[in-house]
Formats: sequence, C-alpha cells, structure tokens
Amino acid sequence: MIVSLRDIMEVMEEIAPASLAQSWDNIGLQVGHHGWRVDKIWVALDPTYELVDRACLQGVSLLITHHPLIYNPLASVDLETSTGSIIQAALEKKLAIFCAHTNLDSAIGGVNDILAEKVGLHDTTVLKPPDYVDQYKLVVFVPVGYEEKILDALFESGAGKTEKYSHTSFRTKGVGTFRPGLTAKPFMGRVGEISHSTEYRIETLVRKKDLLRVIRSLERTHPYEEMAYDIYPTVAEKSKVGLGRIGNLGKDLTLEAFAQMIKGALGLDTIKVAGDPRQMIGRAAVCSGSGKGLLQDFFASDAQVFVSGDLGYHDGRKTEASGRALIDIGHFASEHLVLESLAAGLKNSLSKRGYAVEVYAYAQERDCFYYL
Repeated sequence: MIVSLRDIMEVMEEIAPASLAQSWDNIGLQVGHHGWRVDKIWVALDPTYELVDRACLQGVSLLITHHPLIYNPLASVDLETSTGSIIQAALEKKLAIFCAHTNLDSAIGGVNDILAEKVGLHDTTVLKPPDYVDQYKLVVFVPVGYEEKILDALFESGAGKTEKYSHTSFRTKGVGTFRPGLTAKPFMGRVGEISHSTEYRIETLVRKKDLLRVIRSLERTHPYEEMAYDIYPTVAEKSKVGLGRIGNLGKDLTLEAFAQMIKGALGLDTIKVAGDPRQMIGRAAVCSGSGKGLLQDFFASDAQVFVSGDLGYHDGRKTEASGRALIDIGHFASEHLVLESLAAGLKNSLSKRGYAVEVYAYAQERDCFYYL
C-alpha cells in the first residue's frame, strides 16, 4: 500500500488536532506536497539545516518537528538565507517537513503530559485551558418522518463525534407552530394560516472545524423552506487539553529535593532554581518550552512551584517574593522528551491503519546552550 503525506497528516490530526494550536502559531505542512509518498519518518525538535541534510542522505520521506520551520509569512524564498537553504534542500530530495507545535503542547498525551509524568506529578489537570470554543451543540427541528434522513446527513458530515464515540445524538418529540407569509412556499400548512406541526428536536455535538460543512449538509437535506436550528457553544468543566499541567507529588518534598529529583529524571547537569530550598512542595505546575506566558496562571493556582523553561531574573524575584518557587529546566529539556513518545504513538496509529512506514525519534539533537 502506498502511503501519502496526506495519509500521515490525517493521523497527526488525530494525535495533535490543529484546532489546539495558538492563534500566533504556524503549524502543519511547512514544505512538501500532499501527494508525496512517505516510507520513512523522522521525529525531531528543530528543523535545522544539519537535520534536513542528514535526513536527505538517509532517504527520509518526512520530518515531523515540534518547532516550525516558518514562523512568519515569507516575503521571498532567498536560498542564501537559513530558511531558504533548508527549503531548497528539502525540495531537491522531496523531503516533506511537517510541524506539530502548540497543538502538541496542548494535546492529550502531548508535551505537557509527558513533562508532568517525568517530574512525578499525579492527578494532573490543565493549567491554562483553551480560551476558545472548539465544540458546539447543534439543535435542529425536523418534521416526523424525516428524522432518519437528517441524522444520516449529520453523521455523514462529521457531527456526533466525541473522543471515543460517534453517531451520538438525542431527540425529543414536540409541537411547533408557524404561519407562512404571502411570499412563502411552505412544506406544509397554508399561507396566512397558523399551523401546528409534530416535530423532533434533534441534538448533537459538532466540532468547530466541521460546523459549516454540517450546516450546509442539513440545508440540502431538510424539507423546510427555512430550516429552524440553534447553535450553542460548549465549555467543558475541566478541559483535558490546553497549555501546562498542574498536579500532586506522591509525597511532600523540599524544593531542593524536588529539584534534585527533576535533575535525575531528566538527566540534567544543571537547572536554575528560585525560592527557599527548604520550603515544602506538594503540588507543582509545569509548562513545556517557554513558560513566561503562564506565570499568572501559576500564581492563580495552588501550586507551590512552577517548572518550565526560558524563565527570567524578574520572574524569579516576583515568585520569590510571593513565597513560591521556580525551577527552570531549559527550553530544550522541557520539550525534547516528547520525541520518543510521539514516534511510538505515530507508529502505533499507522500500524493500525495497515501503513507500512518506518518511524524513528531522532536522537542526535543537542541543546544549543551549554554551561562552562
């Protein structure tokens, strides 16, 4: 079976849905064509020239990286620039480059979940839930006898899907009233007369990305001249997706002991710590990558320590003054740990579909910073 880049992208959408990405991010396909054949995949953190060059020499079809190759719109593709030379090398060897960034940070089983597990957190919840609506409840009113046609249209266009189920809906029977105007062409009833119609109220869930397609499918199927429907945004009480995680340690530790445990778990020689080394830690928050943007969420939580990367001097002073603590493990260390898990999850998903594709976590990346 020939596996295309489009096939792989569909699987990655299940692992790290694009809807979870931050608005400023640039995820998805960076270089390539949806129809390109994919036989061999490398999973890595950064799409550097050295990585792309090595992938080309090793016959890799697709690079899946955490960080985007292209953050901002390109004014030109100048082959003398770093980005231009990477694009040129990839295109010459038909090497596709795909990015899963903040969507992978937020996804279930993504970077933040792996980081939380590595530092020993239990009973975790999301530190910063999504501030947008990704799912809606759709309610549509249908005359008796047309309910099955409408349900078929809903399900075929993507409605009624949850994390583990499909074809979900609920219906109740009631009576609707209407009076057609002079220019109306009613499905039932007469112009100028009040009519009563026995109808079903059908409810189902629709993902944001599917909403327009579902509505159009309903309009093509519904018998009424003017289809009556409502759309309600849904908000989960405790979202399972989002940035950062917060959870409990198995037992209370001093800040110093917790920091030493993290060093051992992540194989780090040095980390930065702000706060009283003797203070007790029983609950911690984490954020992969750069954690500055979640500091206020940390302060609003009941965690005693925040574990992340790219934290600054003034962040440390502010946290110290609040009686809490920071542990800066570095940007690279907080994200690189996801590669093995992502590669294994992708390989398993491809295997279930019968796709014979090699998947490897690229193990030779190193942090760009070192300490003397």
